[in-house]
Amino acid sequence: MDGWYVDDRCFNCDVARQLAPDLIGEADGRSRILHPPQDEAERRRLHAAAFACPTRSIHPPSGRLDQTLDPFPMALDSGVLLCGHNSQHTAGANSYLLLRPSRTAMMIDTPRWSPELADRYAASGPITDVLLTHRDHAAHGRRYANHFGARLWVHEGDLDAAPDADQVIRGLEPQEIAEGVTVHPLPGHTPGSVLYLADDRYCFSGDSFYWSRATGDLEVADSVTWYSIQELATSLIRTTGRLRFEWVLPGHGDRRRLPADEMSRRLGALTERTRLLKPRPVDFTAIRW
Repeated sequence: MDGWYVDDRCFNCDVARQLAPDLIGEADGRSRILHPPQDEAERRRLHAAAFACPTRSIHPPSGRLDQTLDPFPMALDSGVLLCGHNSQHTAGANSYLLLRPSRTAMMIDTPRWSPELADRYAASGPITDVLLTHRDHAAHGRRYANHFGARLWVHEGDLDAAPDADQVIRGLEPQEIAEGVTVHPLPGHTPGSVLYLADDRYCFSGDSFYWSRATGDLEVADSVTWYSIQELATSLIRTTGRLRFEWVLPGHGDRRRLPADEMSRRLGALTERTRLLKPRPVDFTAIRW
């Protein structure tokens, strides 16, 4: 083995490319190494991608990752950490820690489960709540909530995926669930999809919309909308005017920070585009990462 490589377990979730887009590309429906790291900064980015990869498909020449270069949880901003260590049981979804002024934290969706990881995340502050954005990301929710002594949240539309949730979000109206944190029901991707808005700064959008590097804009994943693209359009029409944020932090797809006014403009344009979409068969290969 004379270089970094990606093995054939890769299922093209895009997680690694989000973390090292200059080092990892896409070819034939999976990630590939564009070139080996040229300096320590590039080596660290490749390790971050490898530790986040849900199938552990990214390998260094030695075959063993340097455990001292595991950066997770990794700060994205002063109030948000990326958990990394994405799980195959959530199709490789990203998860986050939202830090609160009380020196506590909330976990949004879940990384792969291990007690060691849970202790590492809790070092950021006592975790009071595990917030699920929808059914696809419910795996490990109860384990993390039990470990932290936290409340597990889910919308009633996806309650069968987390029937032992401690807090059930009901209806379509936004609700303040903690100081500065509001949940907005957004059925469409699934019946119980929601987004969480924090401090008019962070939008944890689940799988409802994301930042696409391919288009350089906010997008909906209409090719993997399990419930109804028309319902998602209706949800966006109802909700867009209530949202103000700088960061879009999705489960799948890339993250992006823009000025709040610019993000609002782009979200409004996305809402108009989504109104024109028609139902289509599920097709993972059609996602514009």
